[in-house]
Amino acid sequence: MIFFFRKFARLFFTNFLILLIFILFVELVFGYWFDKDNFGPYMREHRMKNQPTIVNYNGEIFTYNFRRNYYGFRGDDIDPTKIEAIIVGGSAIEERYKPDEFTITENLNKKLRENNYKLKIINGGIEAQSTVGIIYNFKHWFSKIENFSPKLILFYIGLNDSNIEENLEDNDIYQSKYGEYGGMLSSDVKKVFYDNIKSRSFLYDSVRIFKFKYLPRKNFVMYENYIDSNFENNFHFVTYEDAINKYDLKLLKKKYEKRISKYLSRVDLLYEKSRNLNANPVFITSTSSEGNTKNNFIFNYSLISHCKKKNYNCINLAKTLNGKFNYWRDGNHTTIHGSKIISDLIFKDLIVVLKNLNLS
Repeated sequence: MIFFFRKFARLFFTNFLILLIFILFVELVFGYWFDKDNFGPYMREHRMKNQPTIVNYNGEIFTYNFRRNYYGFRGDDIDPTKIEAIIVGGSAIEERYKPDEFTITENLNKKLRENNYKLKIINGGIEAQSTVGIIYNFKHWFSKIENFSPKLILFYIGLNDSNIEENLEDNDIYQSKYGEYGGMLSSDVKKVFYDNIKSRSFLYDSVRIFKFKYLPRKNFVMYENYIDSNFENNFHFVTYEDAINKYDLKLLKKKYEKRISKYLSRVDLLYEKSRNLNANPVFITSTSSEGNTKNNFIFNYSLISHCKKKNYNCINLAKTLNGKFNYWRDGNHTTIHGSKIISDLIFKDLIVVLKNLNLS
């Protein structure tokens, strides 16, 4: 009996050792352990996501899969060499709470097709991102994608930047409940360590790709999008014209001078990084259901003034949008109707930009 046990143990250990050596060989040959372009611990929460989702818009039910592909963009897999345009921003652009076809991005694509443009915009929005996080996109995301060279990058910015707390403004890294770099990296050191290993492992990556393509998560995420009566009754949207008439520009410029200076420096850096990719940057002002509040207004006003000075392509959505309560599902995020209205307003100026840039 003891002899049999020893023989079995020796056989088991030998086979286990052979299997371990085989796994190590596969990982060393096919893995990404020394690949400088591997995503590492970054983008773990924004790649290969296939989440069944149910959303209720005032009684109308939509069922869909919220997908972020292998390279981190919302939607189905796509060859990076074929990506000609992207749009980046926070959750107002990611729009995980509605099906693809109702997002600002896809509404813009529909308008492009209707006007005989072949250009297609790919959604690169990440929840909670400001320009701080978008800058890190270039370092830890876009630079890792081989042969990624879009012709156009749309930056939907301003709102999240204007809401950054004063004490966070001086930090090189914007930390929030969504993680560092605007959600690109977990704030948990232990999780970062394991995420780094997982992303570099050939076997783990292969299993994850298989699960992403063929085995979506079973549990549904549910979004309730009833417009609250209190939200409607208390709704007040400050238009651009209202803001111009009621605010003291000199006082606002002085109050937010330091924060705006840093914001515009980040805009310049985004312009530079876009041009390094041979892409044409277009900056779009953004706003919330409250409209042109003091801090949001002065950030947007300063951006447009800066664009004129620097000869950047900018679209002043915050100026043309006359918000209604049914444009938003909450303070910052749009309803299906709101996304359609916003995309229509953006497109009116975007088509002029595309003609000037000779993009089709």
